[in-house]
Amino acid sequence: MIHPHPTVGIYTLGCKVNQYESEAIAERFADEGFDVCPPQDVCDVYIINTCTVTGESDRKARQFIRRAIRRNPAAYILVTGCFSQTAPEAAAAIAGVDFICGNADKQAVVGAAKALLENGRKNDRPDLFTEPPDAHGFETMRIRRFDRTRAYVKIEDGCENRCTYCIIPAARGSVRSKLPDDVVAEVSELTAGGCREVVLTGIETASYGRDLPDCTLADLLERVDKIPDVGRVRLGSLDPSLMKQLFVDRIARLRSLTPHFHLSVQSGSDAVLARMKRKYNSRMALEGMERLRRAIPDVMFTTDIIVGFPQETEEEFSETLDFIRRARFLTIHVFPYSRRKGTEADRMSGQIPEAVKHERVRVLAEEQARIRRELLGEASGRRAEVLFETFENGTAYGHTPNFIEVGCPSPVPLRGELRPVQIGGNDGTVCTGEILPSGANGNMDPSISTHGTRS
Repeated sequence: MIHPHPTVGIYTLGCKVNQYESEAIAERFADEGFDVCPPQDVCDVYIINTCTVTGESDRKARQFIRRAIRRNPAAYILVTGCFSQTAPEAAAAIAGVDFICGNADKQAVVGAAKALLENGRKNDRPDLFTEPPDAHGFETMRIRRFDRTRAYVKIEDGCENRCTYCIIPAARGSVRSKLPDDVVAEVSELTAGGCREVVLTGIETASYGRDLPDCTLADLLERVDKIPDVGRVRLGSLDPSLMKQLFVDRIARLRSLTPHFHLSVQSGSDAVLARMKRKYNSRMALEGMERLRRAIPDVMFTTDIIVGFPQETEEEFSETLDFIRRARFLTIHVFPYSRRKGTEADRMSGQIPEAVKHERVRVLAEEQARIRRELLGEASGRRAEVLFETFENGTAYGHTPNFIEVGCPSPVPLRGELRPVQIGGNDGTVCTGEILPSGANGNMDPSISTHGTRS
């Protein structure tokens, strides 16, 4: 395909915040006259938006940089994100990189790309911009378009927790919140453009508003809930300590907020949580989940768990297994502990052998698969409103509000459509369903139906 304008491909690694930032950068490039292409294409410019949450993330960042260079050795290579914030020299050491910036002003890649194209030659020594990640406060970003059924909207950046395993505070800086008026304006425009689901996300979403004089996360959600015709509103990863009674009481009254919460629990062992310097113990996490279950019928939870944290004993790992059985998560992202230089946990004694970590990953994943099958089985026979997203081999796939994935036979794609569905069996991962006639909302389960039905 011949492009009349310079082309840019954007590789995105890591979290939903990075996905949002890449979309905002893509829109800026389009506004500047670039053709934004899939990064698998041969492009004039490549942006690699990196992650550094684990050692594997760093490896992938280097891999994607080299992949872009191989795809077009003459292309201009610009690296941004968390890996380039914490290890700019490592990124600069890769021959072929032209520009490096961290998280302070990610949109600087647009101007830098234009300057490189105007200059017409590769940099022998890449430009490095290594300001502190919070040097300019909350970086103003906004998206107006969305390619998927749902859109991510970044409402917060930075983290001031000092978990012993985590390098992200060094990569992202202090807590900065997007002004509530800006959030409401962005969600309103996306809704008017046909977006059916918005995910409000951040590096530490639960800290939203900490730096604002008069707006908490609950305040923001109540404002978003009043947007005319707003669809589903989902939240990014949350610290379990957020789920106190007052917060739960307020969010339970919202018509748009989905009955699904991703709680970043990390471990079910109190001793491990203490070594991690988390702000809660297992009892507090379970009590918060119980408050939500009492307030929001059939709410579902997903989580992240780290296994093989330094000094984790078999007994402590068993406590985590017992915790997930009691918590009954729909999905768990299980990670073997990854050492990160500069963190307290990296200096701890009692590092766990890799083979032990991976065996614990296997055991926990098997137990979680059993729990998921149980939960999907309990959904059988219910009616729910499904927002369809993808289509493959005559089956349309989507999610209920509480994040159960359902596949329904369909002669045509139904992307972006909300349909009532009768849920049937499951294969342990995805439920099967039958699409009901429009308006067939009788006996619709109020907890997994359309927004606006909870009292």
